[in-house]
Amino acid sequence: MVTQTNPNVTPQTNPYSYLNTGSGTTSTGTLGSSTTAGDSRTQLASNYNTFLTLLTSQLQNQDPLSPMDSTAFTQQLVQFSQVEQQIKTNEELTGLADQYKAASAGSALSYLGRDAIIQSNTAMLANNQANWAYNLSGSADDVTLTVRDAHNRDVFSTDGQKTAGDHLFTWDGKDSSGHALAPGPYQLVVTAKNNNGDSVNVTTSIRETIMGVDFSGTSPTVMTASGSHDLGTVRSVLDGS
Repeated sequence: MVTQTNPNVTPQTNPYSYLNTGSGTTSTGTLGSSTTAGDSRTQLASNYNTFLTLLTSQLQNQDPLSPMDSTAFTQQLVQFSQVEQQIKTNEELTGLADQYKAASAGSALSYLGRDAIIQSNTAMLANNQANWAYNLSGSADDVTLTVRDAHNRDVFSTDGQKTAGDHLFTWDGKDSSGHALAPGPYQLVVTAKNNNGDSVNVTTSIRETIMGVDFSGTSPTVMTASGSHDLGTVRSVLDGS
């Protein structure tokens, strides 16, 4: 693979208006099952009724000269009460989780038609242009930007910015030999190392318009030109498209 120094990189002044601005963020959480608490309560009620029946029979048929110890069944009654309280607590938590899920769904729907900054390394090549942003956690001595196609093949490589912070990269859709490639999804792989040879942490993001929301999973996902993205990867939603 031939490494080039930015021959196919078009200067981009502001494809990501989110840089150095204070846009809102959103996140997701893990939701519990709404059926477990109900099943547990049904089983507990059955066991509790059986326990009371046996206890009543023991009291009615005990030897008057040697009455049964009340400590044992008192402790069991206390344990049953504690389990019942725990199940009730779980039911309340399940209700809160359902409310949170509904709130997340409402937030996702409000993003329709708006541009979002999404943590992802896959962008769409359209009109001979694909845009990425990447962030270096610290300064690097060597940074390589590699573009890969849908078959995970390296098609273009160039040097990247070495200073810490946010950087933009615009690719014109040409491979390392200068041939124009077909539109579609492409990945940007950023490899950064400092002067000691240690890897520098890199976060890659894209800016795309949210075209749909999918509620079929446990948490909503947003759909853009490059595919589906978990709601938790949406870093900010911009005011204008």
